[in-house]
Amino acid sequence: MEPATVSITNPDVQNRVPTVQVSLSRVGVTGVEKIIRLRTDGEDQLFAAQLECFVDLGPQQKGAHMSRFEEVVNEAIGEVVLGMSTFEAETLAVRIAELVRERQGARRAEVTLEARYPEHKPAPVSGIETQEIYTLYGRATASERGTRRIVGVRAQGMTACPCAQELVWGAARERLLAEGYTGEQAEQIFDLVPVATHNQRGLGTLLIGFPEGDDTVIDAKTLLAIVEDSMSSEIYELMKRSDEGAVVEKAHRRPRFVEDCVRETVRGVLDQLGSLTDEHFVFARQENLETIHQHNVVAERYGLLGELRRELETGEHALDHVSMRQWLDAAGR
Repeated sequence: MEPATVSITNPDVQNRVPTVQVSLSRVGVTGVEKIIRLRTDGEDQLFAAQLECFVDLGPQQKGAHMSRFEEVVNEAIGEVVLGMSTFEAETLAVRIAELVRERQGARRAEVTLEARYPEHKPAPVSGIETQEIYTLYGRATASERGTRRIVGVRAQGMTACPCAQELVWGAARERLLAEGYTGEQAEQIFDLVPVATHNQRGLGTLLIGFPEGDDTVIDAKTLLAIVEDSMSSEIYELMKRSDEGAVVEKAHRRPRFVEDCVRETVRGVLDQLGSLTDEHFVFARQENLETIHQHNVVAERYGLLGELRRELETGEHALDHVSMRQWLDAAGR
């Protein structure tokens, strides 16, 4: 007589009702590393990327299906890496967010993608080609209402401190006057000779958020140009002596505080991205790595583009700045 067979089924524990029936704002995975193919400058390139995927979890569900995050990411990456299509970073984030929401049966899903990628550009005087490494950001929140996406970049540059430059200028002017130079002659000298100050290496970040249904495409190079131009000077990994001199002189002729860099970034967005509406979101951040202090300095401005436009037009201080979290969360309402 053959032994009786026992059918064993694996219970879907995640679908059980939790002991404490409280919804969770975000549940998901972080530190997912993948090789992806993205389109930059009309060409396809492979990049190493890190991803985060989250869903909201209702009070009646014990847990999210963690393996499905990996399945969805692999499926979307497969479309990009193994298939014929190529995406921009934020488009890939949108695709993953929508798949994650569908597979998890969630009201909303959120995906963040960060990729390091190279750009080649010539040094300012010698023209020698140098490879610069930038960070590309893509982010998306998918809900029943639609999908909001964010595209952004981070770039390095240098800043020259205006305050220290004024101090050096004032002391030098007194010495020139003591040597018999007139005030007008001293001013002419300063117009011709950049004045010394201390420098910082700066990290500038610019993110642009697009509301549901907006399919506008902004090239990453445009955002990089805005960020780099907001600082005293761009920097280059490989330079000849003539390039070094040009970069240092340019920076000292354009001294800027960390606050100036953020404001210049905002102005660059308004001047160069005029097609964006008042409902688009802007996040600008500058961090300067100090050289004569042990601390770093940071400035940020975030909010709807309409807030920024009204503030510039009226000169009134906008008291309510919509944060990125508020803007993303509004996608589910």
